[in-house]
Amino acid sequence: MSKGISSKNDDYSQWYNDIVIKADLAEHSSVKGCMVIKPYGYSIWEKMQSVLDYKFKETGHQNAYFPLFIPKSYFSKEAAHVDGFATECAVVTHYRLKNDGNGNIIVDEEAKLEEELIVRPTSETIIWNTYKGWIQSYRDLPLLINQWANVVRWEMRTRLFLRTTEFLWQEGHTAHATKEEAIEETEKMLHVYADFVENWMAVPVIRGRKTENERFAGALDTYCIEALMQDGKALQAGTSHFLGQNFAKAFDVKFTSKEGKLEHVWATSWGVSTRLMGALIMAHSDDNGLVLPPKLAPTQVVIVPIHKGQEELDKITSFVDELIPQLKALGISVKYDDRDSQRPGFKFAEYELKGVPVRIAIGARDMENQTVEIARRDTKEKNTVAQKGLAMYIADLLNNIQTSMFEKALKFRDEHITEANSYEEFKELLETKTGFIAAHWDGTVETEKRIKEETKATIRCIPLNNKLEDGVCILTGKPSKQRVLFAKAY
Repeated sequence: MSKGISSKNDDYSQWYNDIVIKADLAEHSSVKGCMVIKPYGYSIWEKMQSVLDYKFKETGHQNAYFPLFIPKSYFSKEAAHVDGFATECAVVTHYRLKNDGNGNIIVDEEAKLEEELIVRPTSETIIWNTYKGWIQSYRDLPLLINQWANVVRWEMRTRLFLRTTEFLWQEGHTAHATKEEAIEETEKMLHVYADFVENWMAVPVIRGRKTENERFAGALDTYCIEALMQDGKALQAGTSHFLGQNFAKAFDVKFTSKEGKLEHVWATSWGVSTRLMGALIMAHSDDNGLVLPPKLAPTQVVIVPIHKGQEELDKITSFVDELIPQLKALGISVKYDDRDSQRPGFKFAEYELKGVPVRIAIGARDMENQTVEIARRDTKEKNTVAQKGLAMYIADLLNNIQTSMFEKALKFRDEHITEANSYEEFKELLETKTGFIAAHWDGTVETEKRIKEETKATIRCIPLNNKLEDGVCILTGKPSKQRVLFAKAY
């Protein structure tokens, strides 16, 4: 089969789009700026959801669901929050359509809402308005809630999975009795995200804090995990926010403490989205299509028979019928593709495109020799392996692939972190070498904004494991105690 995928090195953007479309992950919707996630793409997202949902529940969180529509007045209660999202909001003003008498459907001007409704760009306001009725005493705390939902943020330039007007995500919203508990929750959820992205997605991340200028609207502090894609651009893979008492005060959410005092609660919010699908593609894939880590691959192993005639097929199928239960007993998802409508070469290309981690080919000679041919997607290595003990061999191979993919991505990331000690060196690196640039910054919003305006590079984070060192800001020459990570980003 002809894959029709652009070269990653020639046109990274087109390469990415080609993989999303050709691998049957998603497509553009007739609704401008929105996407249709196709079954294969959604099955990957479902695996992500399943793992994250388990992790959330293991840390004491429960799922709930809140309305899609938020009264406009709610946004007015938290000034920084509304400023952060005002330009991205979709607004519902009417509640009825009518026929104009000429066969056209129009908005009924008489059906105007008394108060406009905002299609949620995020749910802090509707949730904190609800929490007011849920929290009265310290006995009601901590309140640990997660929501799986869709949100709308009006985008002018969209890219499948990375930036669409509507996207899927989860958003955690928690309430605590003390500042210390809320900060602990914020940091804990950041590490939950980092563990998932590294150990399931096989993508290394840098855990850090955002600068004041890059914080979530309405937060006192924002923590993030930053990943590096194969084109050297950074991608924010998840965020966790310490909201302080801002939303509690805005919506008057108070509780009676053990000492009998009436106090405002302390809050957090945190989320990841289908943007992770984009990260998964860009961190691992190649010019032949998707490369999926085994832990998130919908199908981990595909078996393709190579035969002439029904008799040879029957012998292969008899062996496969014994192998499949052994693989499934080890928790391995497997598909036996014995379609007679496509040749083996077509099937090989199809599963390579879709990123299936392991392909097993079995022919008549293999049956005679009691062997199989195994091809791994990540390195394209092929080996002849004995049929005896094959299930355990494959289980070990899948673990090896998962580890190898992470190590390859980690090596790439580490090789693309470069120090800059002057503004000239910084700008030269942006032109000649992609990736993260570690440089000193004077801590001011003005300097950060000027660097962004002049170079298009942003401060991705202040790493949590940063070592302290004396230095001077690359732009102003003012004293600095640590480097921050700059990069061009998605």
